[in-house]
Amino acid sequence: MADNTAQPLSIALVGATGLVGRMVMEEVVGREDVRLTGISRREFPLPQGAKMEMVVADPSRWGEVIADVRPQAMICALGTTWKRAGRDEEAFRAVDQDLVMAVANAAKEHGVERFACVSSVGANIAAKSLYLRVKGEVERDLAKVKFKRLDIIKPGLLKGARADDSRAGEGIAKVLSPILDPLMMGGLRDMRSIKGAEVAAGALGLVSRKAGGRFEHNNDGIKRAAREWYK
Repeated sequence: MADNTAQPLSIALVGATGLVGRMVMEEVVGREDVRLTGISRREFPLPQGAKMEMVVADPSRWGEVIADVRPQAMICALGTTWKRAGRDEEAFRAVDQDLVMAVANAAKEHGVERFACVSSVGANIAAKSLYLRVKGEVERDLAKVKFKRLDIIKPGLLKGARADDSRAGEGIAKVLSPILDPLMMGGLRDMRSIKGAEVAAGALGLVSRKAGGRFEHNNDGIKRAAREWYK
């Protein structure tokens, strides 16, 4: 029998304007077991029917917001692109590395026990690609923060409509994914495409888990966590 006295899980979300972040907000519509608070640098429309709080603040004040909200868990879906960063490594790292780590450290300082971060398949500190190398460095550094539970989410190609960030390469890959995905076997399986909504549901399912530790999740693991969320 369900415990109707259980309090909703308090979750804070950063990266709400991106594909996965928007899907996280949509996934909690109509759910009574979660209380979601979004933290953003700018205002934007919330999904229809959303019952959540959105705090708009400069990133330099996000630590203060986390201190006020005191969430039990956080989902970090922050990220930019090489193009949007003006093809400047420092600007790219400012979002994908510095801001992510500032959020993680503030979360730890203010008692957040569960932290889920959207990274990428192929992330590695030795990768030739700056994008994958930075993601790998962030994964390494997040492990040092010592959350009670840390989930590193490593999806393949994300599928879904982006609000204000059209990516030509992704568009071509999405068209080809129905043909290419079945051909990706063995070690290539993790690179298959996955819906942004599945990643969002997976993130919510993962921060709902109570077991402690550090975990990494590829597409298959993300989909298992998503099924837990949908139950």
